[in-house]
Amino acid sequence: MTSNTGGRPSVVVVGGGYGGVNVAKGLDDVADVTLVDASEIFVHNVAAWRALVEPVWLERIFMPYDRLLKQGRFLRDRAVAVDGRRVTLESGRELEPDYLILATGSTYPFPAKTDAPNAETARARHRAAHDELRRATRVLLVGAGPTGLELAGEIKAFFPDKHVTIVDVGADILPGPFDQSLRDDLRRQLDEIGVEVKLGTALTALPDTVPATFGEITVATEDGDKLTADIWFRCFGLTPQSGYLKGSLADTRDANGYLRVDEHLQVIGHDRVYALGDITDADRNTAGAANYQGQLLAGNLRTLITGEGELGTWQPLPPIIVVPLGPEKGAAWLPGEDGVGKLAGADVTSAVKGSAMLVDNYSALFDGPGGTRS
Repeated sequence: MTSNTGGRPSVVVVGGGYGGVNVAKGLDDVADVTLVDASEIFVHNVAAWRALVEPVWLERIFMPYDRLLKQGRFLRDRAVAVDGRRVTLESGRELEPDYLILATGSTYPFPAKTDAPNAETARARHRAAHDELRRATRVLLVGAGPTGLELAGEIKAFFPDKHVTIVDVGADILPGPFDQSLRDDLRRQLDEIGVEVKLGTALTALPDTVPATFGEITVATEDGDKLTADIWFRCFGLTPQSGYLKGSLADTRDANGYLRVDEHLQVIGHDRVYALGDITDADRNTAGAANYQGQLLAGNLRTLITGEGELGTWQPLPPIIVVPLGPEKGAAWLPGEDGVGKLAGADVTSAVKGSAMLVDNYSALFDGPGGTRS
């Protein structure tokens, strides 16, 4: 693959999630950028639960890739094999850019993430799930991580009469390197809004009913309890999308399927091949980490391309998290002035994320009119 823009180096970004769109946008003016994704739309997954309970948000969370780049191009295709810097696409086309960036992210159960190929299909699926949820009076959420907590809060904020139960095998909510005061505040608020939390016990089996679908559900826990519901959601199960990697790139993955990268987000042992976000071992799997990594990598490649500036290094983020429980409730753990994290309550959580779900932060990237589409 050679540049067609006055000799500028070619950059291919495989994957259009939070990391991919940030790095592609950041290099659009200094490189010949091609963004490759199987879908025609970027999905702002952070607001997916809000769109489930309030479908008007569906008009805000789907953003067309062909409005991202002003000079580069969007290529709607799927990478089926990547070996070194050679990318083979489902269409049969092959790309071998000067710089390759792998940003295919992860899969996660619907509706937190969707694999719909276009906005029309994605909207229809979300509206169908919304209609199924409206029919239900009892909701079961399996998983007490951020996804399960946020969904519980969204449901109770918009449908306060529904009975919501969260079940998890863990001894407490919100696994991870977070201060106990954050968990305690979230537990208090969940209790206030009437969410039932059952911890420390696994289900003997997941429900037979398809998630996000109305139906009669009865499941048992290993300690002998019976749980009933009309609909359930799977709030666990993140998997890195790295199965298309071949040869020595595939061998660079760790035991969990994550690509090993250095402090510059370059794939270990591979010149001019970079990776970021949920596909890598660089940090915890969050949209925020992918966003910051995209900005860092864009800055580093600009330095390599222009010869100006210095290379930055990636340092794992401190345990920062914002967990809204609907538009007005929730809690967060944020950096303090002295470098030590601090608990933030519902007002701050709402202002930072809960009220607008960061939509404007990302829609600003897609300011069109866009570059070319292949």
